[in-house]
Amino acid sequence: MLKRFAAVAAVLFMAAAAATAEIPEADLNAVEASIDKALEWLAEQRDENGAWRSEYGPGITGLVATAFLNHPGGKYNANSPEVKSALDWMIKLQREDGSIYDPNSQLPLPNYNTSTALMAISAADGPKYAEAAKKAQQYLIRSQTDEGEGAAPEDSNYGGIGYGSDPDVRDLSNLNIALQALKASGTPEDAEVFDNAIMFLSRLQNNSETNDQEWAGDDGGFVYSPGVSKAGEDELGRPRSYATMTYAGLLSFIYADVDREDARVQAAYEWIREHWSLDENYPIGKQGLYYGYHTMSKALAAYGEKLLKTADGETINWYAELSGHLMEMQTEEGSWPPNEADRWFEGDPILVTAYSLLALEAGYPKEEE
Repeated sequence: MLKRFAAVAAVLFMAAAAATAEIPEADLNAVEASIDKALEWLAEQRDENGAWRSEYGPGITGLVATAFLNHPGGKYNANSPEVKSALDWMIKLQREDGSIYDPNSQLPLPNYNTSTALMAISAADGPKYAEAAKKAQQYLIRSQTDEGEGAAPEDSNYGGIGYGSDPDVRDLSNLNIALQALKASGTPEDAEVFDNAIMFLSRLQNNSETNDQEWAGDDGGFVYSPGVSKAGEDELGRPRSYATMTYAGLLSFIYADVDREDARVQAAYEWIREHWSLDENYPIGKQGLYYGYHTMSKALAAYGEKLLKTADGETINWYAELSGHLMEMQTEEGSWPPNEADRWFEGDPILVTAYSLLALEAGYPKEEE
C-alpha cells in the first residue's frame, strides 16, 4: 500500500512539475536589452537642468532617475552623468521643512514631488544625499493625517496622505507612493506612520468585514479615497473598485507589514486574480494603464508569488506576461508610446517610459531567487 501511495504521489509531483515547466519564463536577456534601450532614449531627453520635465517640478525626474538607479545590472550610480545633474537639481529644491518641490512649477504638489524625489535620492544611496533624504523622510511622516492635525482614529482620513496641495483630500495614490519612498529610505518597519496607514487603507477597501465605512462593498478591491472612486459607482451607488488602486492597496498593506495571510491582503489578491488584465485598468479601460503596469509589478513582486491563477483557471508567470507585453509595446527608438487615454499625464512619453521601466525592474528576479 505504501509503495502504491508513493508511486501515485511521485506521478502527481512529476505531472505538477511538468505543468509548471510549460509556463513560459521571462526572457531576462531581452528584458535587460529593453531597459538599456529605453534608458539610452531617456538620457537624450534631459532638459537644461539635466532633469526631465522640470517645468512640472521633480515628480517625473524622480521617477526617471529611480529607473536609472534601479537598473538590474547596476550600471548606474549617483555619479553617473545620466543622473548626477538631476539628483543635484532635486536637492537644490529642498525647502526648510524637508519637502522637495518647486512652488512655482506647473505641478506644485509637495507630497507627491517629495515622494518621487526621495525614492531617487534613496536609490542613489550615498552620503552626499543622506541628510536630504532624512529631512524628506521626516517631512512625509509629518504630512500624514493624525493627532497632530487634530484628527482622531475614527476619522475616515486618519492615516492618509494627499498631494499636499488640498488640505481636505487624502488618497491611496499619494499614500502608496509615500510609503514606497519611506520604505526605500529606510524608515523602521515598526514606525507609527505604517500603523496609521493601515487604518486608512482599511477604509479604502471594499471589504465590509474590515472597513467601518457604511459605503463598503465586499469584492475586496480598493477605491481612491474614502467613499470616492475614479471608476465611478456600481449599480448600488457604492464606489467601484478598480485595478490601479487595488494594486496600490495590496502593495501598501505589504509595505506596512500586514501579514500576507491577513484577510484584507488575501481579499485584494483575490480581486486581482479575478480581474487580471494587461489590456485595461479594469473597469475604466486604458485610463492610467501605465501607472497600472508600474504598480502591478511592484505589488505582485512584493506579494512574492511567481505564478498567478487567473479567473479563467489559467496559471501564468505574471512577470513573463507583463514583461513580454511591455516589450511588444516598446517603440523602435526605445520609448513607450503615449497612452491614447491621455489622463493623469499619460500622454507624455517620458512619464510612460519611466513607468514601464520601473515595472520591468520591479519584477526582475533577484539573484537570491
